[in-house]
Amino acid sequence: MSRSDATVARGARSEAILDRLHALHPKLIDLSLGRMQRLLAALGHPERALPPVIHVAGTNGKGSTCAFLRAIAEAAGQRVHVYTSPHLVRFHERIRLAGTLVPEAALAAALEEVEAVNAGEPITVFEVITATALLLFSRVPADLLLLEVGLGGRFDATNVIDHPAATAITSISMDHMEFLGDTLSKIAFEKAGILKPGLPCATGAQDPAALGVIADCAASVGAPLLARDRDWRIGPRPGGLRFTDAAGALDLPPPGLLGPHQADNAGIAIAALRAWNPDWLTGAAIARGVAAAEWPARLQRLHGALARDLPAEWELWLDGGHNAGGGAALAGQLAQWRDRPLHLVVGMKGSKVVEDFLRPLLPHATTLWAVAEPGQHMATPVERIVAASGGVARPGPTIAAALAALPRGGPPARVLVCGSLYLAGEVLKADAA
Repeated sequence: MSRSDATVARGARSEAILDRLHALHPKLIDLSLGRMQRLLAALGHPERALPPVIHVAGTNGKGSTCAFLRAIAEAAGQRVHVYTSPHLVRFHERIRLAGTLVPEAALAAALEEVEAVNAGEPITVFEVITATALLLFSRVPADLLLLEVGLGGRFDATNVIDHPAATAITSISMDHMEFLGDTLSKIAFEKAGILKPGLPCATGAQDPAALGVIADCAASVGAPLLARDRDWRIGPRPGGLRFTDAAGALDLPPPGLLGPHQADNAGIAIAALRAWNPDWLTGAAIARGVAAAEWPARLQRLHGALARDLPAEWELWLDGGHNAGGGAALAGQLAQWRDRPLHLVVGMKGSKVVEDFLRPLLPHATTLWAVAEPGQHMATPVERIVAASGGVARPGPTIAAALAALPRGGPPARVLVCGSLYLAGEVLKADAA
């Protein structure tokens, strides 16, 4: 058996369990806490036996903020649990136990235990996964748990932690409107549902409408709010960044994650940690962690099979940005990439507003290509992306075909594949082949 076949076999048990669980609830997404609370009670309340928790909500930047939090804590010698979603290549990416991706045997055993305790009651797959993660986190010693909201906040399955060490709300933009509401204020209200009485919340750069709602919710529950440019600041300095809050200033190296928007995510992580103020937190650990942070498919440069098919000295980059806020964040980096032609390859999920994502990117693109990979979950048809671009985009229609069709004349170019985390997963698989 090859190494790749063995990997698939090792994941077959947990995948089979997840397939069975899909039949227990007619909806993939059904925001409610009742089913989750029932299941956790039947499991003996693992959510009450966790290390300190930092709960992270937002539209864009949740995963990156968790990456900075994890890197800082690990730079201080702490053991860190992490729960994120979705995964890109393997399901196991969602659950990190004390710094290590959950082993297949442990994951499958925990899933089977949760399935048995649930006893066939209606439950969504995400609720089962979250309950499984909390059960595993309660049984493996660690110093910190980073808990990323799946969708929204107020009724998300992760919102069962009564007393987190701190909360964080990253950039909010229009996304998942069918579940969270059709205005920024409504979406912000759902995100602010993770706030807890007396416990600090750090938030970064926000539209005034979103910030106003977050501030009102914080005041109503008595949660101290640490807002960027009011309670803390972060900005460029020669050779890196400078963070400032009531505790003083920190001079930091450049973030390990590329893009001007990552300063905001790093700042949220630092503000949340300094508000909690554990005894292990030092300026040196913060600096090392900011520089060391890694997170796949966030302006990640690829060097594998796909990259090798491009001409010498070309660059291939990947980003999972997929909504209006993600497009605006990417545009900030593209504005700095003026040294060579830029070819954008875009594939998106069918539920996204393609025009809102493309609008800030179009002025920076030398060429634009629309793709839909065969294995890409709920891919937007190529024709829809072409239409949303005003006819500027050319049909790939796949990553391989688009890369092969790129104009090869002229100076070395830069290629950015973006538009969907599900597309990013397919690209990472292809690049690793």
